[in-house]
Amino acid sequence: MENLVAGLAFAATAAFLFWPKVRNNTAWQATVTPLASIIGSGFLISLPLLADTVGGYATLAMMVLVAIGYAIGGAIRFNILNGEKLFDAKEPKYLFGIERLSHAALIFAYVISVTYYLSLLAAFLMKGIGVQSDFDEKFVTTAALAFIGIYGYLRGLHALEALEEYAVSLKLAVIAAVLAALVWLNGVELLGGTWKIAAPFDMPGWHDLRVVFGLLIVVQGFETSRFLKGVYEPKERVRTMRYAQWLSAAIYLAFFVLAMTVAHEHSGKPDIAGVVGMMSKVASILAVLLVGGAIFAQASAAIADTIGGAGLSEEASEGTIKRKYAYPLIGAFGIVLVWSANILDIVALASRAFAGFYALQCLVAAFTAQAAPNVKHRWPHTIWFAALGLLALGITILGIPAEGGG
Repeated sequence: MENLVAGLAFAATAAFLFWPKVRNNTAWQATVTPLASIIGSGFLISLPLLADTVGGYATLAMMVLVAIGYAIGGAIRFNILNGEKLFDAKEPKYLFGIERLSHAALIFAYVISVTYYLSLLAAFLMKGIGVQSDFDEKFVTTAALAFIGIYGYLRGLHALEALEEYAVSLKLAVIAAVLAALVWLNGVELLGGTWKIAAPFDMPGWHDLRVVFGLLIVVQGFETSRFLKGVYEPKERVRTMRYAQWLSAAIYLAFFVLAMTVAHEHSGKPDIAGVVGMMSKVASILAVLLVGGAIFAQASAAIADTIGGAGLSEEASEGTIKRKYAYPLIGAFGIVLVWSANILDIVALASRAFAGFYALQCLVAAFTAQAAPNVKHRWPHTIWFAALGLLALGITILGIPAEGGG
């Protein structure tokens, strides 16, 4: 029965999201890019990792991460509405300088994250067909990077968004199947009087809290809306960033609440194997769907960060690097990275770069609150954004980044 419930949820969600009225909706198209990046591999690895780290407090930890992510998203939304005209005018100069510094951190993080996502996609794909070869995985990653770069150059932003939308829709259909099966399991256990939280409620230590801080990258991705400038109006980017964060928050929290009955400590490595092991107890069909979902997650997150990185490159270069040329540049840098470095060794740097970017964006928002015209409640905004910046800086310094970001 649980397999039937999961299969029906997958089919119904996929049919709805592929419905032309939904797929062609402008607001949905603008929502897809940040949503794809937020619900990347982080959705798959966050449950086993947090269950192993903080046990029964995993849901509370995810609530904290979602709240911090939404608050930082508020700073970026404030910059979209109030700061972009200042950035275009390059005044005041100190504000423009901080903004450009944050861009440097983010470009670095994007190139690594795109490469990392596609490296994971290649690993999942190779394991799925029974091939375990480092060379073959690098070859597939290279092909994927080349495809995204060339396709973006030839077809442009909206063509990449269309690819991204298909991947996101399939990923959301997989998530719907997982949630439906979990609802069924929880209902059966509640009615049978056997429901309980599997993970123990041991008090987390300082090291555990640092791991939780490092998992801010799990809910990373909302900032991609900031770099869709010129494609969507500021108010639409702000509104659809909120939609993406609301929907991703609902998905993450529903998943954690429903999965605590099967989440357990020492669940294994924080990778796809960990969550597949947990979910196979719920419905056998989920093992197959989650491997497919992992591939869709990596593809959509990689495309989302490529789109964000291209928009950022165009803005940071003041139009010298056109968006269409940025796509193959990102692909080329990624290919160099694949063959010259161990991605797992440097993904921690990307995690810290994202946190550092958020700290700088909060600082930009604090200064923008003072410099931009027509801002109400200047000092409350300044104090709030400065406090958020200090929090993000603390996460940058103290957080222990987890492999497999948002």
